[in-house]
Amino acid sequence: MSEEPHVVIVESPHRDTASARRAAADFLTRHCPWADLDAVLLVVSELVANAVRHTSGWWRLHLTAGREALVVEIDDSSPQPPVPRDPDFGGGGGFGWHMVLRLASRVEIRPLPEGKRVQAVWDRPATPPRVC
Repeated sequence: MSEEPHVVIVESPHRDTASARRAAADFLTRHCPWADLDAVLLVVSELVANAVRHTSGWWRLHLTAGREALVVEIDDSSPQPPVPRDPDFGGGGGFGWHMVLRLASRVEIRPLPEGKRVQAVWDRPATPPRVC
């Protein structure tokens, strides 16, 4: 990876959850081969799905690969932060936000003038994982 971070932005309404996942997978393959692809794609899916489900307006997904971390951000039109719910094993949901919090190294929520930003960060490992 070069010294400069790489950025991809996917915006609604031109993209859906599947398009956001495809863009993220392509981005990680090219710029973050060290990242856990399945974990990042699950978080991207959850964050985009939450923006679609819980906001009435726009959303924007940002992916940035720096030398020390991968940053996934979703901005959306709602000022309301995600709320953890007790998981409903009968099909009522409540699992997604808990997964986001467990899969990323850290998660932050920041207010924006017209909504909020949810940021999930994966720290780059000090040494690459060994492949057996």
